[in-house]
Amino acid sequence: MIFQNLREFLDHLDRTGELVRISRPVSVDLEMAEIADRTMKLPGGGPALLFERPLLVNGREAEMPVAINVFGSWSRISAALGVEDLQEHADRIQELVKPQVPKGLWAKVQMLPKLAELRKVPPRAYRGKPPCQEIVLREGEFDLTRLPVLRTWPQDGGPFITLPMVITKDPETGVQNIGMYRMQVYGPDSTGMHWQRHKGGAAHYRAYKRSGETRMPVVVAIGGDPVTMYTPTAPLPPGIDEYLFGGFLRREPVYTAKALTVDLDIPAEAEIVLEGYVDPQEPFSTEGPFGDHTGFYTLEEPYPVFHVTTVTMRKNAVYPATLVGRPPVEDVYLGGATERIFLPLAKLTMPEIVNYHMPPEGVFHNLVFVAIRKEFPGHAYKVMNGLWGMGLMSLAKVIVVVDEGIDVQNTQEAWWYALGNIDPERDVRFTRGPVDDLDHASQNPSFGSKMGIDGTRKWPEEGFTRRWPDLIEMDESIKGKVDSYWKELGIGELRR
Repeated sequence: MIFQNLREFLDHLDRTGELVRISRPVSVDLEMAEIADRTMKLPGGGPALLFERPLLVNGREAEMPVAINVFGSWSRISAALGVEDLQEHADRIQELVKPQVPKGLWAKVQMLPKLAELRKVPPRAYRGKPPCQEIVLREGEFDLTRLPVLRTWPQDGGPFITLPMVITKDPETGVQNIGMYRMQVYGPDSTGMHWQRHKGGAAHYRAYKRSGETRMPVVVAIGGDPVTMYTPTAPLPPGIDEYLFGGFLRREPVYTAKALTVDLDIPAEAEIVLEGYVDPQEPFSTEGPFGDHTGFYTLEEPYPVFHVTTVTMRKNAVYPATLVGRPPVEDVYLGGATERIFLPLAKLTMPEIVNYHMPPEGVFHNLVFVAIRKEFPGHAYKVMNGLWGMGLMSLAKVIVVVDEGIDVQNTQEAWWYALGNIDPERDVRFTRGPVDDLDHASQNPSFGSKMGIDGTRKWPEEGFTRRWPDLIEMDESIKGKVDSYWKELGIGELRR
């Protein structure tokens, strides 16, 4: 099922019992975040929440409800992306990046639907007045502090927009980028713009600054169809259009519209759109602190200021938000979707990779488990270095490589195998490189050390001259025999 906008998705969650409507007035100042955090830490991620009567910081009731944790379970993130299982998208990408050359006329005919599918998914202009522009507010007619923007943690520097789609354009190539960057609300018409230096928006900002321009057009869309809301979190290669990728996931085009005051394409089904600019020549403003997905506060730092000149929205708009903090929270499922969907692209570059996993406790960039098909001495180090040279994987702090057959999705099994196979002096390597801007422990901002652990079985060519022991495994015939009478034992459900 494909959802055209956020409200369709919320209606689906309501019908399937995955949405809890909260009619009690709840403050956006810490109180809502506490409820959301407790919910996200329930088994399976808890339900999605719709706060129908948010209270602003001044105690007044907001003009729109707040939806949170809408992606916060495996069933919801799968439904949001239009599949029963996220592996469906991974399989589709696998077919595209490594197609079998068809043999014979009938095989070639069978390929045609796949090729036709690609032609159908580029973004398409919305005909008529787009829903996101049903209400138009010009300068002096809007006040961002009247939006139900959450302040989530006690030391936060203010309220932060946490689920935005920030749309910018490269001034040299004209290619758009959509990223998700937190935005601290400073006042009625301005916010911070947390453009980390490794992200697409920051690259566009630097290009505008080099050109001497004083106005960089920026549009921020909040809400939309759930696929489009997900795509800014996806680690797409530079120049790959998020709307095109969204169309691929949806199997039908994303509908877009032109912003009213700047030359940028926006999701036609967005709930709220903030149009404006960043002045690349303007001094930075202090942003933060902010309780981040690392589980720690990121401290005050200087960032560009986003000046809002126009606000458009749907009638009866819904404000979507997410909460980040000590895992597990909603981003476990957003990040998990990316991990599954993009595995085929990692395999395209390094086909020896069998699987990988970035566990929530590693907050994605701190720890990566990789299972490989080991084929030569030093293979684990080849994979580590390859991953550190691959896009945002370059920010990974610790990479642990194990042999195929180990379930890296099971962190207990992965650690057991790796720790049992390493001699720390021999099998641990350190290197230096870029690290995540949010890493408070790095030796320098955005630059520090990394660790690679070779947890694979060691070969004689790698200097291991002792006999390597076999893994403990029960005989398959005994397993089958016990399976046949397990229920008679009354011990519990059989798990293999």
